[in-house]
This record gives sequence, structure tokens and C-alpha cells, in this order.
Amino acid sequence: MEHAPDTLPFMKMHGLGNDFVVLDGRARNIEVTPALARAIADRHRGVGFDQLALIERGEGDARLTFYNADGSTAGACGNATRCIARFLMDETGRARLELVTERGTLLAEDAGNGLTSVNMGQPQLRWDEIPLAREMDTLELPIEGAPTATGMGNPHCTFFVEDAEAVDLDAFGPGHEHHPLYPERTNVQVASLIGPDHLRMRVWERGVGVTLASGSSSCATAVAAARRGLTGRKVTVELDGGTLQIDWSEDGVWMTGGTAHVFDGVFSRAWLEAVE
Repeated sequence: MEHAPDTLPFMKMHGLGNDFVVLDGRARNIEVTPALARAIADRHRGVGFDQLALIERGEGDARLTFYNADGSTAGACGNATRCIARFLMDETGRARLELVTERGTLLAEDAGNGLTSVNMGQPQLRWDEIPLAREMDTLELPIEGAPTATGMGNPHCTFFVEDAEAVDLDAFGPGHEHHPLYPERTNVQVASLIGPDHLRMRVWERGVGVTLASGSSSCATAVAAARRGLTGRKVTVELDGGTLQIDWSEDGVWMTGGTAHVFDGVFSRAWLEAVE
């Protein structure tokens, strides 16, 4: 469908309730400013999202750039990558894609039964890769609760607790997101072991807040659990919005789950002018 050049088409997608606005910049130049990202993120005056994703041409099959609801950028967004991979697979009829992100080139595959897998790459386990403010053991940080630090293209701080359901993330998340040990802020997870290789996890996302799911957080939590000897390297992660399968393989951390393309829409010229 053709749209007026001074309007902006978009797609709304989600992976387990982790929701995204996706802009397709392959055929036109789209400049995403922090102000535009914040305006689209407004769930009352815009559309609302956990992350905004921009698709562009480049190396690989497409280049993806991610923005948080506060207008900042995110180096990785696993569920958005899976959603866009499914969209591009449906568009091209292909079962494997290479998607270029700030995290690197990520391989996406059709996992069958409507599920989509993405290899999020090898986890970053050294303090300076995550990054942390100073050299330390990333397995147990000197923070109350002894969380584990992991990088998945963005920083993560994972707390293993007796009951993830009992944690008030609105109170727990902000202080840890801005903890001095994390100079670039961090995503915060609380996780409980609920069975063999089976985790219950909830997440506070950097620059967003509480979300129903997070792909990179699920990968980071699975890696942390394996490093601490709580699970093997292949686990099921139960999130508020649904279930992801995580497999920390020799070639990287694979994440598999469902996606949904909810609707398409268009931002009007008048709305865009008001943002400026």
C-alpha cells in the first residue's frame, strides 16, 4: 500500500507481550530522534512500546537498530529481532536470515510450528565487556543478593531468589538499573528455579521498566544459572508473558519462542509535525 511521503507507516509486533513498534526504512530514509522515539512510546498519545526497532538495508539481510521508551538506544533486543526475523521470513519465503545489529550479525532460523529462533551470540562474561565500573568477579557481584553480571550486547544483573513472584519490581528495579557498578545502567532480572532446567524470571528493562518478557534478559539469566550450577545450558524460561527456550550452545545463545504481528498503522503528518 502506498502512503503519502510525509506520513510514517509502522508495524506493531510482540514476542510474549514484549511489544514493539517497527519502522521499515529499507525503501525510504527514516530518522529516529530521541523525541520521536519517546512520542511513539507514549501509550496514551502515541502507540506505546517496550522497544522501537528500525529496519534498514545494509550488510546481511537487514540492519536493525533498537530504541528504548526513554529515547535511548539498546544494543540488543532479542524478542524484537525474532519478530522482525519472522516478518522477513514470511516476506521472502526464506528459513534462515542474517540480521546485523550493534551486537553483531545474528543468525535467525524458522524453528517450525510458528516458532522463531535467534542466535544472540556468545555471552560477555568479563567485567570490562559487560561493562562494569571496575574489575571484579562477575559471577557474584558485591551487591546485596550477590547477583550475576552478564553482557548480551547490553548489560544484565540477575538475582536468584526463592520466589520471583514475591519481588516488587517497581521498587526493586530502578535502584539496581542505576547502580554505580553499571556505568551504562543495566537490565535487572529476578529468577527462581522451579524445576530441573526450568526458571521463572521477571524483568525490569533499562530505559523501559517492567516488561512482560525480554529475550536478552532470558538469555542472560540462563547463562547466569548455568554458570552458578543451578541448571544445565539448555533451559525453559517462564516469563510474565509466556515461555522461551534458551540453549547456550558452542556457537552462541539460541532463543526460541513465538511472535505476533498485531497490526499495521500510519503516523499522520499532523502528528509528526507536533512531535517536532
